[in-house]
Amino acid sequence: MRKSTTMAYIALAIVSIFWGTTYLASHIGVRHMHGMMLAGLRQGTAGLILILFFLFRGYKLPERIELSKLFIIGVLMLCGSNGLITWAMQYIPSGLGAIIAATVPIWITFFSYFLVQRTRLSMQLIIGLILGFAGVAGIFYNYLSSLMNPDFRFGIILTVLACVFWALGSVLTAKWALRVNFLYGAGFQMFFSGVVMLVIATLFMGQHIEAASFTVELWESLLYLILVGSLLSYSAYVFVLNNLPPSLASVYAYINPIVAVLLGWVLLKEGLTWLMGLGSLVTLGGVYLVNNAVAKNKKLASQQ
Repeated sequence: MRKSTTMAYIALAIVSIFWGTTYLASHIGVRHMHGMMLAGLRQGTAGLILILFFLFRGYKLPERIELSKLFIIGVLMLCGSNGLITWAMQYIPSGLGAIIAATVPIWITFFSYFLVQRTRLSMQLIIGLILGFAGVAGIFYNYLSSLMNPDFRFGIILTVLACVFWALGSVLTAKWALRVNFLYGAGFQMFFSGVVMLVIATLFMGQHIEAASFTVELWESLLYLILVGSLLSYSAYVFVLNNLPPSLASVYAYINPIVAVLLGWVLLKEGLTWLMGLGSLVTLGGVYLVNNAVAKNKKLASQQ
């Protein structure tokens, strides 16, 4: 038991740190390839590796109804979320993208209220919601001039939509309660979403995979995203969810943006001002209050 708990804390550290680095890796990768194509190659390859791993271990293919649900969730969470936010890295700083993505728990609470179970609107929950979005609004003060740039605005829209899609996929995952090994199911989600993104990039965006675009920098970015961003970090995340309380597992959401902002500042020379730091802390504080309020509501509901 103690060994399992220790491993869970190590896994949580991996998720907290390494998921935050994927924003930097994506920002570097989109210098050489369209974000939708990059995300498609990342998720499709990682998903195929996971599926083959479980098939070689003797697992059978999930039933058709389970596969259809995995397809829907995969397209929402990975194509709609990871694909869009990777695309957004072409237009906005990686740190800013990570901070906006930190509001995902707030979106999850919003959709859960209407689609799953109406969470009690406590004062703490309302204050958390207000602080979460107010912090992001404060950060945009540094980017008022950039908002006049259509590409920058497009990147912001893509990131917000990515948050919405991830939240919807997360809510559906909880609602459907799939009868598939979490990691095996994640493999199908990644593979399905990867195929969809590659089709979209090729047929609707006119993107093509060209050998000349595969520079050393692109290979490094792609391999990092596949091995560390998807396989290692997602596997660690699933392990954390099954071995630590949800309130503790959600700690990664507060650390990822800090890692992304600091890496963007140090390695990509992205701006970092006191207002941006304060806005980030306010946003993360709001997200904490929302998560804590939801956890309290669940505890009260279970006791009734």
